[in-house]
Amino acid sequence: MLLNQVLLSEISRIAKSNNKKIVFTNGVFDILHVGHVSYLEKAKQLGDILVLGLNSDASVKKLKGDSRPINNEIDRANVLLGLKSVDYVCIFDEETPLNLIKSVNPSVLVKGADYSIENIVGADFVQKNGGEVKTITFIEGKSTTSTIAKMRLIKND
Repeated sequence: MLLNQVLLSEISRIAKSNNKKIVFTNGVFDILHVGHVSYLEKAKQLGDILVLGLNSDASVKKLKGDSRPINNEIDRANVLLGLKSVDYVCIFDEETPLNLIKSVNPSVLVKGADYSIENIVGADFVQKNGGEVKTITFIEGKSTTSTIAKMRLIKND
């Protein structure tokens, strides 16, 4: 379900009162590939409810440049919601998902293993509130950047 930050905060509060473990992750998820699916399945296994913070189109442009995203935020959100591992998606405009993390107050905060736990936005907040911060290893060679590079090669053939 695509939610705004206020509704997500309320759902999080209700879930926690019912002893549900909330897992939070975030990212761009522009061109969905097997690496994304594997990562999200592993994230879901860490708890009961997986909440995904999705970078808005404007924040993606700031992070990745004017040529991104390839797919708009609503399309990306709907594709992600089609995965059985993803329970909720919330689009955020800020450079980081810190405000969203504070609203959700997850039991587990997850990022890819390309991050060290000390450098994960919101890690301090989650740990101070009794939660865990974990990293998940990606499938080597599977990324949106490599997919775009392959598409450019095909286009030039």
